[in-house]
Amino acid sequence: MFLLGYDIGSSSVKASLVNAETGKSVASAFFPKTEANITAVQPGWAEQDPESWWEYLKCSTKAVLEESGVSAAEIKAIGISYQMHGLVCVDKDQNVLRPAIIWCDSRAVPYGQKAFEVLGEEMCLSHLLNSPGNFTASKLAWIKENEPAIYEKIYKIMLPGDYIAMKLSGEICTTVSGLSEGIFWDFKKNQVADFLMKYYGFDHSLIADIKPTFSEQGRVNAAAAGELGLKEGTPITYRAGDQPNNALSLNVFNPGEIASTAGTSGVVYGVNGAVNYDPQSRVNTFAHVNHSSEQTRLGVLLCINGTGILNSWVKKNIAPEGISYNEMNVLASKAPIGSSGISILPFGNGAERMLNNKEIGCSIRGVDFNTHGKHHIIRAAQEGIVFSFKYGIDIMEQMGIPVKKIHAGHANMFLSPIFRDTLAGVTGAVIELYNTDGSVGAAKGAGIGAGIYKDNNEAFATLEKLDVIEPNAAQAYADAYAKWKNRLEKSMGGKVPQPGFLAGE
Repeated sequence: MFLLGYDIGSSSVKASLVNAETGKSVASAFFPKTEANITAVQPGWAEQDPESWWEYLKCSTKAVLEESGVSAAEIKAIGISYQMHGLVCVDKDQNVLRPAIIWCDSRAVPYGQKAFEVLGEEMCLSHLLNSPGNFTASKLAWIKENEPAIYEKIYKIMLPGDYIAMKLSGEICTTVSGLSEGIFWDFKKNQVADFLMKYYGFDHSLIADIKPTFSEQGRVNAAAAGELGLKEGTPITYRAGDQPNNALSLNVFNPGEIASTAGTSGVVYGVNGAVNYDPQSRVNTFAHVNHSSEQTRLGVLLCINGTGILNSWVKKNIAPEGISYNEMNVLASKAPIGSSGISILPFGNGAERMLNNKEIGCSIRGVDFNTHGKHHIIRAAQEGIVFSFKYGIDIMEQMGIPVKKIHAGHANMFLSPIFRDTLAGVTGAVIELYNTDGSVGAAKGAGIGAGIYKDNNEAFATLEKLDVIEPNAAQAYADAYAKWKNRLEKSMGGKVPQPGFLAGE
């Protein structure tokens, strides 16, 4: 008995086939082998052809079936993880009307900001838990104003995962989690946000039928079965955005549990058991995979743009030429905690929501030409990334999420002992590293949705823990963080607003 998981990213589409009994992946593949094309017709725009996701999915499916030798009849359920906040528009015949506007497209910022101001910050935050921002609803508002002929033809709007499920089954549906990431969900009234729909002039008929995250959301139809080599009738029983799904992949389901990733950008995703929000909207709050009207489970998402990209920049421009990341970590370990007084503010990859959408750039502070070397700068870069995480975690803790344990995949920045030790030391949290990824998580999510697993604990009982990092040297890290934070405050022209929160009713 096997489970099939898909992860629909903006750079590639990955498929994994998981043995439901052992919990182990028996085959995985991704396409394309180079990064998928993103079209930018104008600066700040980012679009992809949804049909390209389907083509990559077909290639990935074929590869895992051939690699594993598993019969399609042995696949009992399908799960889907996908890039968040995108917008796909289809007509009554399920034809795509225009390229998808994906997560990193910024054209809708003015529309979301105007809605925030007109509707009122308190109204938006208390009901939506977020500013409308640059999310899916605001992207649809852009189409309505700038492409009215296309808007008039729209039958349903979808997130990328909804589109893939439609291609698999011919059915159009979505989830509360998906609607919340699009900023369509009213958490006070537990329904689609009428006031936002009215403000933008959207008809409720544009919203697809809502299904539970873990449930049957359609079955593979004859056309898709023929294209993919799957069995007709195979159920689709789970879908979620990539960050909630990453948390699921790490078995993060309950209040106080934290998932983190640190690739080009970095994410800390914590589960909250109460409806509340940051009044400055520096973090995003969405329905987690197991949220329901009976059980509040919200995913609080902190994103730092300048994480792994800073480490990569340091490797290319500061570290000795030809050095590997592992060798760079060894070199950095020669510098003491606090990098002998150097602090790096890692914000050179655009405006940071955590800093009230300010774009302060990356800066290196405290260099002494007589005492500092490359090893100090390399370490300071990693510490600066961690300290930006710590600043955001302080916001999350004020929202009622105690950060005591952090789950992460053994990948990217978490491969660095300095990064891991600094994060544990400055937060006081235990870090647990696991061997998993998004497509494997989606497959196990499908197993929960299909009733093959009775709950998440059974689904992830075989999750492989690779390492545990305990906090140490707390005072040394605290001192280094205090110096870093003081320099951050000065760079922003004064004291940074302190974390705070307001609870929803």
